[in-house]
Amino acid sequence: MQQLEAHEVPLHKIFCSDYDFRIPDYQRPYAWEREQATQLLEDLVDALNRGDEEPYFLGSIVLVKRKSVSEAEVIDGQQRLTTLTILLAVLRDLTEDDELRQNLETLIVEPGSKIRKLAPKPRLALRARDAGFFHDHIQGSGATTTLVAVNKDSLKTDAQRSVRENAIALREKLKTWNEDRRLELVGMLSERTFLVVVSTPDLDSAHRIFSVMNARGLDLSPADIFKSLIIGELPGGASSEYATKWEDAEEALGRDDFADLFLHLRMIFSKERARRELLKEFPEQVLAQFKGKSAAFIDQVLLPYADAYEQLRDQSYSASVGAEKVNRWLTRLSQLDNNDWRPPALWALRHHPDDATWLDEFFRKLERLAASMLLRRVYATPRAQRYADLLADLERVGLDAPGFELTPEERAETVDRLNGDIYLVTKVRKYVLLRLDEALANNPGVTYDHAIITVEHVLPQNPSTTSKWVQDFTDDDRLQWTHRLGNLVLLNRAKNSEAQNYDFDTKKARYFTGKTGVAPFALTVGVVTEAAWTPEVLEKRQQELLSTLSDEWNL
Repeated sequence: MQQLEAHEVPLHKIFCSDYDFRIPDYQRPYAWEREQATQLLEDLVDALNRGDEEPYFLGSIVLVKRKSVSEAEVIDGQQRLTTLTILLAVLRDLTEDDELRQNLETLIVEPGSKIRKLAPKPRLALRARDAGFFHDHIQGSGATTTLVAVNKDSLKTDAQRSVRENAIALREKLKTWNEDRRLELVGMLSERTFLVVVSTPDLDSAHRIFSVMNARGLDLSPADIFKSLIIGELPGGASSEYATKWEDAEEALGRDDFADLFLHLRMIFSKERARRELLKEFPEQVLAQFKGKSAAFIDQVLLPYADAYEQLRDQSYSASVGAEKVNRWLTRLSQLDNNDWRPPALWALRHHPDDATWLDEFFRKLERLAASMLLRRVYATPRAQRYADLLADLERVGLDAPGFELTPEERAETVDRLNGDIYLVTKVRKYVLLRLDEALANNPGVTYDHAIITVEHVLPQNPSTTSKWVQDFTDDDRLQWTHRLGNLVLLNRAKNSEAQNYDFDTKKARYFTGKTGVAPFALTVGVVTEAAWTPEVLEKRQQELLSTLSDEWNL
């Protein structure tokens, strides 16, 4: 391994001709938000207010850099270096002191020197997509004064929007300071603010350490590290093109969902549940199959699966015929309490994107399996293994995959759980009642606003001792029926506890109907049409609803 060096370096020696910082295209974009940028300033102010001469450390940066040259590829530290440059630019543009302005200008832009054969250029160059914007609106003299007039909706990337917002936030705070106070901050920044600079001429060495050296910035996700490995393998001319493709996919999904995509890809390729951290398994189980074929990985895996993920997440599958059926299945599955079903779903959307009929049947089977495991409370490890086994089957036999099937014991247990006190299983009850309501409505166009739907009892949990409920139901009756399927309905708003205890006739009129007097759910209509609510009615209703779900899920 090449020699590794680490030094404490003051900022005035960071932003000088010793370093020509470049953010490689395979790095993730600038992502600090207003909160982090202003926190950096507040930390500096705290150090300034202490009034001592103690050095103030801002953390570390990791570079690929040879001793004899100024070119420095930033492996870790982009967020810090970019935000410091913004801060220096804001201070430069606020000062009325020409000499101070020039001093700050030289920290931001290399002025050039004929003697030393140095060309004028910014000391920090962001990724190609953002470098021009950063130069024009931050590094150029006076540029930050006009940033507020730049329409954020016109900006091309999230990084550019973050740069704009952070510059405006820092300017708002610093413009309230007087000139002497800002000069004190500049002095502290220049002389007693330090970064630990870790440098190595060996790229592999830098990659091994950069994920643990990000003391102040946003944590690097495994996706960031995979990007460095994959894009870094491409020749120079292709790296920029594929970095753009990668970043477009990441921006379309958002950082968190994009990171989750790699967990699902690992499962799709390995067809086994995770046993170690993703950073170890993904290179072995996925990237090893694309050694020397980084472009193929991006074109054939990352981009189509990112597109499939967006369709899955947004229920936005499109086809000339049948798309609405597929999207209804995706909506149902999205209400589960886990995402373990997503790898086989992504596989299906990736490999059968133009066959809505095939996908409709696939998702019907997948939802049945997922619902059964939800009801039976199959915990994470066997649940993940079940989907892994299904993936292996899918590649061999498609829709006839044995992994879809439920054993007689699993079907019986599913029915038994449906027939029990389902209200008491919080993560199950709403899913089951929504599926039941869909089946009863028999309306392909029915839609639900899941966020405001609640599950309510007909026979209340705690009826008044003077109510008719106590006359019609013994203690044993209430123990048997209160939390079971037949006694539950859906409402599209929460009701107060007093209303929940109304007698049946009042409850039907005031609790179970909408403003127009019509119950909003098919499940609730069945209650409103009953003349009375008795154990006998509940027994009959329980069997009918259980039969409906058994037919719906082929139990």
